[in-house]
Amino acid sequence: MIPTLTPAQAHLRQYLLDAPLDQLTARARAVRDEAFGGLTTYSRKVFIPLTQLCRDVCHYCTFAKAPRGVAKPYLTPDEVLGIARRGAAAGCKEALFTLGDKPELRYPAARAALADLGFDTTLAYLEHVAGRVLRETGLLPHINAGILTAEDYRRLRPVSASMGLMLESASERLCARGGPHHGSPDKVPAVRLTSIAAAGEAGVPFTSGLLIGIGETRTERLDGLFALQALHARHGHLQEVIIQNFRAKPGTRMADAPEPGEEELVWTIAAARLILDPSVGVQAPPNLNPGRTAALIEAGLNDWGGISPVTLDHVNPEAPWPEIETLRAECVAEGHDLAERLAIWPLQLSQPDRWLDRAVRGPAMALSDSLSLARDEAWSPGLPLAAPGLIAQPLGPQPLSPRRSSPALDRCLARVLAGAEPDPADLTALFAARGEAAREVVAAADDLRRSVKGETVTYVVNRNINYTNICSFSCSFCAFSKTSSKGGHRDRPYNLPLEEIAGRVREAWDRGATEVCLQGGIHPSYTGRTYLDICRAVKRAVPGMHVHAFSPLEIAHGARTLDLTWSELLEMLQDEGLGSLPGTAAEILDDEVRSVICPDKLNTADWLGVIEAAHRLGLRTTATIMFGHMDAPRHWATHLLAIRRLQARTGGFTEFVPLPFVHMQSPIYVRGGARRGPTWRETVLMHAIARIALHGQIDNIQASWVKLGLDGATALLGAGVNDLGGVLMNESISRAAGSAHGQELQAATLEAAVLATGRQPRRRTTLYGAPGRLLQAV
Repeated sequence: MIPTLTPAQAHLRQYLLDAPLDQLTARARAVRDEAFGGLTTYSRKVFIPLTQLCRDVCHYCTFAKAPRGVAKPYLTPDEVLGIARRGAAAGCKEALFTLGDKPELRYPAARAALADLGFDTTLAYLEHVAGRVLRETGLLPHINAGILTAEDYRRLRPVSASMGLMLESASERLCARGGPHHGSPDKVPAVRLTSIAAAGEAGVPFTSGLLIGIGETRTERLDGLFALQALHARHGHLQEVIIQNFRAKPGTRMADAPEPGEEELVWTIAAARLILDPSVGVQAPPNLNPGRTAALIEAGLNDWGGISPVTLDHVNPEAPWPEIETLRAECVAEGHDLAERLAIWPLQLSQPDRWLDRAVRGPAMALSDSLSLARDEAWSPGLPLAAPGLIAQPLGPQPLSPRRSSPALDRCLARVLAGAEPDPADLTALFAARGEAAREVVAAADDLRRSVKGETVTYVVNRNINYTNICSFSCSFCAFSKTSSKGGHRDRPYNLPLEEIAGRVREAWDRGATEVCLQGGIHPSYTGRTYLDICRAVKRAVPGMHVHAFSPLEIAHGARTLDLTWSELLEMLQDEGLGSLPGTAAEILDDEVRSVICPDKLNTADWLGVIEAAHRLGLRTTATIMFGHMDAPRHWATHLLAIRRLQARTGGFTEFVPLPFVHMQSPIYVRGGARRGPTWRETVLMHAIARIALHGQIDNIQASWVKLGLDGATALLGAGVNDLGGVLMNESISRAAGSAHGQELQAATLEAAVLATGRQPRRRTTLYGAPGRLLQAV
């Protein structure tokens, strides 16, 4: 099954055999950097050796044993789950199932043990325990089960995120008498390549690789790499290819065989990087290569594979895993950030319909971030957990000059300081920033904040009134609506009468509020007259109260019911006392996302159209983004630039408010279609990058303590934020989604929190003026 090479591949093959090593590694690094940038990854895993019995006899292996060499043929389900739970408690996200190949075909003891467990094959038992690990611990199984058919792979797909089979070598010679694979029928290259192809047919995200230094030649290694690339070109299923160096082990027939040197490993990594599709990761085990971090990164490597804080490497038990923080420091020294990934790689996870069974999508999404890498902390918006703190503490006043180490940041700053909009690709790159690059983004944002808003932190005394939680729309993220079973479970359906609304307005006024924010579901009986009546009721109750009300969706709905244009209804509402609009219902201003999370809601153009109509009438609005569900940084960049362009035309936005997605009771999360909200790093960067992207257009960036808690919101004061929104919230929408925050915050508490950061609080009006009322807010 070694493919016939194209002329270009034949030329590359000869080049790899002839070119100087430093030339190969330079080209490999260039390909790697173009595909993966400065990011090197690993997977935090727990190793589950389900059985060490195997029908093959490889002459270098100490993992496989005969029945007399093991305490019992198989781990029990309780033992498997015990290992998995220890891994989950230690922050692992991958359960690596490693086992011998079909031992029941060779050993009666294996058949008897399987019968005692209630199974007839190792594959059936593996399916059972992998499914339990997935369901009961949330870890994502990665399965290495030897030679499988396409039917086998399909059977295991609902209980695994990925699978693997090392090719090891394309050399038939190694299977001859005296070779390392003699007596191992499953190590015949054609057999292994057939199984790897079957995984592609079954749509399985896959890992393969070479074991180098077991007697093969460089030419045979290239044959193996070209064979793997041919299968990937056909099926697109290879996530990574491991280049594993042979380690001689006492007690094996190859105990005295020479191990490959560093140059052989470096050469093979570089060759793999140049032969394989650039999207395929190239990996080498770090525990087999202590002290070689720099050399392997220089060779073109971009992944370290699985590293376990709980279990040893049962295949190479003599080689301890590196400490992750030590490895991180070594990567940083080479100019690379180290990031945790999942068992399924980002490219495949970003296409879940193609690569994941429905049973695995939810667990995988729950463990992932916006880049489809692993979440790196337990924090999520709305949870009663302390915010981790800034990516970096505020660095103090800094010159507004480009930072040398981040070209995307340099370009963004140069453009916004010149009054131009940033490039969307640069904004997308900033959202991927980690480590020092992320700290630079935060520092730059805070410089800009300081230059336009100084050290003052503003807030408004207001009250939220959500007048109905009954809605005829079907937004998949919304737990507030109680129209159907898709809703959350905290509140019963309600529809406030006008008298109740007026009473709440008077109560807010008596407690020092200058604003009421009114929003609700799209009740099937509501028309534009309803919204006019609400405005009229508020102004009659308290003529001096600012009415901040009605999302663009409500305006569009009201106008349609009265056969009016948006502008006509807005003018009528203005006459009844409407003072400004909340820029909610924006979610993500990208129709690719909206078609999933709110398909029957306003599209992007209509949301922007309603807002522009309001601005043209002199009605100011806020702007929001709801992020962290199934969206990605490229969508965030599109959204920010849409807001910036509209502001450049109208000047009508008062502030920009990032709203992190609260996942707990959200229907899309419960169904397995969303992440657990943004990570803290993403949350910090959203506020910071909003400050940068909107510089010169929108001066006020607000943090939502309702979503983040007061500690989280005040932490973001060091990331470009200058406003903390309102205090008398009585907020229902976030609470319905599961947030522990959002009921009420006293002004004195907010001011004390601001003062603790070294900044000065200042009460404001809705439109950022000084309030004329002298009543003390409570």
